[in-house]
Amino acid sequence: MRKSIVALALGAVALTFAGAFAGAADAKDWKKIRIATEGAYAPWNATDASGKLVGFEPDLAKELCKRMNAECEVVAQDWDAIIPALQQGKYDAIMAGMSITDERKQVIAFSRPYGSDPVIFATLKDNPLAATKFEIDRIELATVEPAEQKAIDALATALKGKTVGVQVSTIHAEFMQKHLPKVEVRTYDKLDNAGIDLASGRVDAMIGDRSAVEAIAKEAKNMALFGPNLNGGVLGTGVGVGLRKADADLKALFDKAIAEATADGTVGKLSTQWFGFDIAIK
Repeated sequence: MRKSIVALALGAVALTFAGAFAGAADAKDWKKIRIATEGAYAPWNATDASGKLVGFEPDLAKELCKRMNAECEVVAQDWDAIIPALQQGKYDAIMAGMSITDERKQVIAFSRPYGSDPVIFATLKDNPLAATKFEIDRIELATVEPAEQKAIDALATALKGKTVGVQVSTIHAEFMQKHLPKVEVRTYDKLDNAGIDLASGRVDAMIGDRSAVEAIAKEAKNMALFGPNLNGGVLGTGVGVGLRKADADLKALFDKAIAEATADGTVGKLSTQWFGFDIAIK
């Protein structure tokens, strides 16, 4: 899924070694684990009317913690400070629709992936972009073939003179910068806010993980998805638990729990409940 980290990585690297070490040393038996999520990225994670954290990741966290025999607390954390706060020891893990990328792996460790979701654009139903046709419906950015590059060029042409809403410090912003550098973007603290501006016509399109964009489009009722599904490359290799590099033992616990939850169908069941389809990586 989502989320790139140039600014966050710099902030995390700047933290004191003492703070990072203290965070890792507090819970070596891992009987109690604090897990951060954004609480604003449905259906991965969201906050309901009562203030409770809900969604696929809060539910999956409960299942994983049962398997790890750990008492877990899931807490909300704004996205733009989520990695620095992990390094400072405010919590022990991140489950926030965070894609595993080479850039992030320079700063933190990741569990094995527990899901994968393509990236897609959305626009208003009456915008000409909604009727744009593409010769292929999927682009693998890790190895862009000629037909895939042709589709990227078609996206650039379609979006010429348009403004695309994107959440700040995300893999989606990285995609726009690398593959569509001439397209104007407007950044938002939350994808929901990009959706609000799209619904009101203040931007021409938005980009995000397909599940999150579909959720916003369904709520708005006046939006349509368009363009090929985007995978790989700057978009990462799936979504995993973010961890401090020092906590190799905690990573091993999460890896084992995720493998078990994938094998017995728990990840598939929960993701089908929240997404409408299975996002598990078999």
